[in-house]
Amino acid sequence: MALSVEKTSSGREYKVKDLSQADFGRLELDLAEVEMPGLMACRTEFGPSQPFKGARISGSLHMTIQTAVLIETLTALGAEVRWCSCNIFSTQDHAAAAIARDSAAVFAWKGETLEEYWWCTERCLDWGAGGGPDLIVDDGGDATLLIHEGVKAEEEFEKSGKVPDPESTDNPEFKIVLTIIRDGLKTDAHKYRKMKERLVGVSEETTTGVKRLYQMQESGTLLFPAINVNDSVTKSKFDNLYGCRHSLPDGLMRATDVMIAGKVAVVCGYGDVGKGCAAALKQAGARVIVTEIDPICALQALMEGIQILTLEDVVSEADQAHQVPV
Repeated sequence: MALSVEKTSSGREYKVKDLSQADFGRLELDLAEVEMPGLMACRTEFGPSQPFKGARISGSLHMTIQTAVLIETLTALGAEVRWCSCNIFSTQDHAAAAIARDSAAVFAWKGETLEEYWWCTERCLDWGAGGGPDLIVDDGGDATLLIHEGVKAEEEFEKSGKVPDPESTDNPEFKIVLTIIRDGLKTDAHKYRKMKERLVGVSEETTTGVKRLYQMQESGTLLFPAINVNDSVTKSKFDNLYGCRHSLPDGLMRATDVMIAGKVAVVCGYGDVGKGCAAALKQAGARVIVTEIDPICALQALMEGIQILTLEDVVSEADQAHQVPV
C-alpha cells in the first residue's frame, strides 16, 4: 500500500479526499457552531487562558462537521491536534478538508480500506521523534489498541528478537495491525513505548471501547489512565437515546429510500440506544418488535406497548432489523 502524507502551504500534514472541498466544509462548520453553544462557550471562557497550550491531542473519532467544531475548540484552547476517523465510512470529506486546510492535521476520507484506516490511525498517533500525544480522544478503542499491541511487540522484540507475525492470526484486520507494528520496528523499536510514557490518558466514547478497557484493567495490562465517557449521563441518556432517535430513520431513508410505515422492524436490544431506535421506528409507522435478554429492559419495552420476542422467533418476519451496538 503506497500512501503518502501531503502538506499544506504552512507545513501541516494531512491526507484527505479533496482539499478543494474546504470552503463547503467551512460553510457547514459555521452553521454547526450555532447548534453547539457549549463548545462555543468554552472558547469564549477559556480561550484567553489557553489551558491546552502545548498539549498534543490525537483523536480517533468520526470526522464529521460536528467533530470539526470540537477540533477547532481544542485548537482555540491551545492544543496541537492530529485526527483520524474511527470508521471507514463515517468521514464527511468536506469537514476533513476544512480542518486540514485551516486547523489541524487530519488523515481521513470516506470509503477507506482497512489498510488505509490503520495507516490513518498510525499517522494520527505519530508525532515524530518527540514521542506521541499527551491525550487521546478514542471511539471504539482502536488507537488505544494499537499502542498496547505496539508496546507488547516492542518488549517481545527487545527480549527475544521476535517480530510480530501477521500470519499468526486468522483475523484479517489484526493481520494489518501486526504488519504495521512489524514494519515500524525496523525504524524505531521504542516508538510505542515512547507514546506510552508521554500519555496522560485516553477518553473512550463507546461501549465496545470501554469493555476493552475494563478487560485490560482487570488483567493488569492497561498502560495508562482511561476515562469512560460512554457511561456519562449526557452520553448515555442524551446521545444514545435522542441522537439515535433522530439519526436512525434519517439513515434508513437515505440509504434505502424505502417507506418505513407498515414495515416490521426488529430492534435487538432495548437499552438507551434501543429505546431511541424503537421510538423512531414506531413514530414512523413501523410495527416494532424488540428482542432483549435483560428482563427489566424487556419489561420497559412491554410497558411501551412493544411486542417482545426472541430473535430466533422473529428474525424471519422482519422487514428491517437494527442491532444495538455493544
